[in-house]
Amino acid sequence: RLHLAVAGPQDAPPVLLLHGWPQHWWSWRHVIGELAGDFRLLCPDLRGLGWSGQPADDDFRKQRLADDAIALLDAVGVERVMLAGHDWGGWAAILAALTAPERFSALLAISIGHPWAPAKVAARHGWLLGYQVPLAAPLVGERLITDGRYPRGMLRNGRRDGARWTPEEEAAYLDVLREPAAAHASSKLYRDFLVHELRPGAYAGQRPQMPAKLLIGSREPFRAFAAGFRGEVEIVEGAGHFLPEEKPQAVAERIRAMCG
Repeated sequence: RLHLAVAGPQDAPPVLLLHGWPQHWWSWRHVIGELAGDFRLLCPDLRGLGWSGQPADDDFRKQRLADDAIALLDAVGVERVMLAGHDWGGWAAILAALTAPERFSALLAISIGHPWAPAKVAARHGWLLGYQVPLAAPLVGERLITDGRYPRGMLRNGRRDGARWTPEEEAAYLDVLREPAAAHASSKLYRDFLVHELRPGAYAGQRPQMPAKLLIGSREPFRAFAAGFRGEVEIVEGAGHFLPEEKPQAVAERIRAMCG
């Protein structure tokens, strides 16, 4: 069961927006404000997060997130959409575009690495992924997440536009993460990635079959991993990791342009 937030006219061009961690569909609220007058915006909560249910298979590989996105289009009767994703939602968006290219008119991946990072980049900057290890650890990861301090630190460190999250914004994400199911889903997102998905070269022979762009902030901690993306890479100046909230107008402008 996926929870879905929808905004915009029923007959407007559809856009599918996939959020990242430690967030849920509400991370798109400012982008929705920019686009809802002209587009039908579909904003699901990823499996196990936000208000979506816990999957019976307990599978949180990003390919399953991609499969969920494609199945959602079938469920709501939408044949083809523009696709945008942030953080893990961006990785899932890339995989969805590779899996069912006929369903997506354009791909915008935001603030995420990608399956084609050159080996030299991975070797030089792989240490940056060390933050994932405690999150992925059985039992320990869930305790870190329900405690709240680790994800709060990630929110604060990743935002680099000179502004701060309000207490209400932090609570909107952290309160939901404290639910046992959401904490488990969060830990599994990282564990499944490190154990099952971190396979360099697995997608070497594939590339998006539609216009594709990677949008990343100039102050993004993982900006080095943008190298090698099989599409256009665009840097947003003065922003960190949380572009849909730091620079929603820039994100909305790119979506609008790619829908054109």
